[in-house]
Amino acid sequence: MSSTAKNLSEFPFEKNPAFKKMKIGIVVAQWNTSITSLLLKGACKFLKNVGVKSDNILVQYVPGSFELTLGAQWMAEQKKYDAVIALGCVIKGETKHFDFICTAVANGITEVGLKYNKPVVFGVLTTTTLQQAKERSGGKHGNKGIEAAATALKMTLLQKLI
Repeated sequence: MSSTAKNLSEFPFEKNPAFKKMKIGIVVAQWNTSITSLLLKGACKFLKNVGVKSDNILVQYVPGSFELTLGAQWMAEQKKYDAVIALGCVIKGETKHFDFICTAVANGITEVGLKYNKPVVFGVLTTTTLQQAKERSGGKHGNKGIEAAATALKMTLLQKLI
């Protein structure tokens, strides 16, 4: 689905009493912090608004998006977390570095979730420009941090049902 003219962070989401007991780990890249801090703010606000207790949200920082995979793995291996959210932002430059980082992080986050059999959510913006990142971290296209948080909760509920 194209996001050219739509705020994708506006979607129906029902509160669930199970959210009060959920423990969510969030690992955040410090590179492009003007963007990642907005993703984190959106994710935390959403989690609290739907009933996750503040004390049940743990935030840890890593230097950049490439390090999100290992940070997410360290959180996922802790049995106390029901889900882990990885938040980062990679903005395309003039070299192939962008492609290598995005591929490594996407594959790594997927592998961590499969390895630990728990939701590990990819909340990493992969944009061409800083403006696109701003539009997806609280701008006209919503906040991907909110979407990542909603995904973490939905997948955790699904895991508990199966």
